[in-house]
Amino acid sequence: MRLNDSNQYIKRVELLRDQIPSKKEYPFCLPAVESLSELPLHPQITYFVGENGMGKSTLLEAIAISAGFNPEGGSFNFNFSTHDSHSELEQYLRLIKGVQRPKDGFFLRAETFYNVATNIEQLDSESGGPRIIDQFGGVSLHEQSHGESFFAAFTNRFKGKGLYIMDEPEAALSPLRQFSMLSRIHELAQTSSQFIIATHSPIIMAYPDALLYEFTKKGVRETTLENTEHFTLMKQFFDDKDRMLFHLFNK
Repeated sequence: MRLNDSNQYIKRVELLRDQIPSKKEYPFCLPAVESLSELPLHPQITYFVGENGMGKSTLLEAIAISAGFNPEGGSFNFNFSTHDSHSELEQYLRLIKGVQRPKDGFFLRAETFYNVATNIEQLDSESGGPRIIDQFGGVSLHEQSHGESFFAAFTNRFKGKGLYIMDEPEAALSPLRQFSMLSRIHELAQTSSQFIIATHSPIIMAYPDALLYEFTKKGVRETTLENTEHFTLMKQFFDDKDRMLFHLFNK
């Protein structure tokens, strides 16, 4: 695994532990943050996986803000705020970057994508120049289903040679769309693009030779797809659906 690739935009994330005000306060009390010292990133694909509440989205958000993205998502030049809900974790992170700088970038998060779509419409209505929406396929993101608009942004706006951070991209996508997303991730990875993705989907996290971190109550550990709880549970379900349903319904 090439963790020291010279074309890598972010090589690792470091937590400035000696500057943390209190380990008992949020978000420093989260298992992923409490045990964090430094986290190497893959030059192409790094996954954050784990149960809700373990801190993966909180850390991902802090990395995105530290990299220059708007907390609610968008490209590097998006600057709007609907509701300030992000933590202060980014103030205590240091991103160790490579020599190269990304020519493109986007922070795509399912939770606040509606706000990004609204901001695009507002900017286009106020500008007499080229429409931003044309970079997203030309059709209003609000005039499409959530899944369609989300996928349109991913397929049209991501240009390559970029830093792309995605938080639970599968939330709006069917399994077929998730396979299509994985294929597009592969295309972009071949153009010197780097992805950091928080996901619950075994499909999305199936990219070969990626770096996969599982967030647990004991902290963060490197793992493989087959050793994640997500994969294990889904495999158990499809291997013996009736048995699992019997135990679920007869507690």
